[in-house]
Amino acid sequence: MSEIKAAIFDLDGTMIDSMYVWEKVDHDFLTERGIPVTQEYTDNVRSMFFETAAKYTIETYHLSESVEQIVQIWLNMARHEYEYNVKLKNGVYKYLEFLKSKNIKIGIATSSNPYLTEPVLEHNGITHFFDTVCYTSQVGKGKEFPDIYLYTAGKLGVKPSECVVFEDIVEGISSAKTAGMKTVAVYDSTSENQADILKKISDKYIIDFSEMSGV
Repeated sequence: MSEIKAAIFDLDGTMIDSMYVWEKVDHDFLTERGIPVTQEYTDNVRSMFFETAAKYTIETYHLSESVEQIVQIWLNMARHEYEYNVKLKNGVYKYLEFLKSKNIKIGIATSSNPYLTEPVLEHNGITHFFDTVCYTSQVGKGKEFPDIYLYTAGKLGVKPSECVVFEDIVEGISSAKTAGMKTVAVYDSTSENQADILKKISDKYIIDFSEMSGV
């Protein structure tokens, strides 16, 4: 990938070990309302940005809360974990240092929210590595579409063909490929059932970032 000028990272499940938080949020939120948590629900909301996931949840379970109310409930449930407990995955910090040493631009493309993203980056001491942090809410589409990756590349001032995208879900890898970018799929336990597909459609598949010796 010698032509690569920028690296774009997903956050949850790729750089940080945070998916347990969302499993807990899903479980607690639905259980409090007497609703069973299904794998289908978890899989469907994983690639959505918050507002879309909230709308989907309301429509699926006929809830009375508004989109805004549900989003705020979720954020409040997750905030403490992101600010104090969520850690980087193995090898992430060293790999970010390596990219900086090679003058590779670095961006984040996430379905998360600044309310969570900013404290988790600060808590783990990696805020300074990133040239831009972009959110699916800024483009109005989830990661099943390439828009967030193209938007992030634009913010970094590079062509899509000059980017490599790190993602842990099939939707993200597929959309990044559609955008014309190189892709590295990152193992996460919550997407373990997608491992075979990820290996097939990505340019590279890694268990963790200690396997990355270049770009």
